[in-house]
Amino acid sequence: MIYTVENKKEISKKLKGKAILEGFAMAGIAAIPGSSRIKLRTKALERWLSNNHHAEMKWMEAERRKNISSLLKGAKSVLCVAFTYISSHNKNNNNNFFKVGKFSQGEDYHKVIYKKLKNIGKWINQEIPDCKWKICVDTSPLLEKAWAEESGLGWIGKNSNLISKNNGSWFTLGFMILTKDLIPDNPHQSLCGKCEICIEHCPTKAIVEPFVIQSDLCIAYHTIESREKTIPKKIEENLNGWVAGCDICQDVCPWNKSVPHNNTSETTPKEWIKNLNIDSLKWDDKTWEENLKRTTLKRIKPWMWKRNIEASLKNKK
Repeated sequence: MIYTVENKKEISKKLKGKAILEGFAMAGIAAIPGSSRIKLRTKALERWLSNNHHAEMKWMEAERRKNISSLLKGAKSVLCVAFTYISSHNKNNNNNFFKVGKFSQGEDYHKVIYKKLKNIGKWINQEIPDCKWKICVDTSPLLEKAWAEESGLGWIGKNSNLISKNNGSWFTLGFMILTKDLIPDNPHQSLCGKCEICIEHCPTKAIVEPFVIQSDLCIAYHTIESREKTIPKKIEENLNGWVAGCDICQDVCPWNKSVPHNNTSETTPKEWIKNLNIDSLKWDDKTWEENLKRTTLKRIKPWMWKRNIEASLKNKK
């Protein structure tokens, strides 16, 4: 089949429509290698790494992250999708004792997104049989937020989260790299303006300048990624109940004041998360592992949960 501009427009529209039918809140297409902003975002990544702002997250140094074409030979386009995890069940912190990031309270979003994208892949095999594709979630070496911005889903905010005008920032991202030339959407422009509410409200001052997070000052980093045996005193003093992640910079963002919810079983908080309390320190590793199954929280090892809970208890406000 010879692809004309009209063919490309039609298939691009259908592809994004299929993504919405699969349950994604947004879908956009970016052309590879992208506009000049991809180069700017790559340079920003290099500066962030050179300042060691990624702390122990050495996987961020992967060279392939700077070149999307290295992930699939002949890559020409990328479909970017957003999965909303905010729901009427988790919009407020259900647990009054310990706090867990909203992104992780339901099913493991990696698996949810992968399954939906796999269905889109099957559709592509029927509709565009000569197109090869590769699924990427945030475990892949990809400049995720930069490509999502490039595809028009939103803009990278001063808290480094991707923000959408209509959907706020309560979503995780998925990608399909494609070997087919498609019609790209326009990159999104920043709408943060002069607002710095997220910077002002970060209790540990982890947003060291607009758009730049210093990981070793971030509560989410210390409760999820850090493998240190103890949490630094400055972080510990500002946990205020956070034991897995931190939503403060998103909770205060004006763009998150009124956004659509995704009230599905995929986003419904696990019962054990709602009931997490001081008695959880008595759980053995087997109990932790059973609870953590099918959630993205399994990244936090049982000993880390105990570390986080104990640190939070020291300065419970």
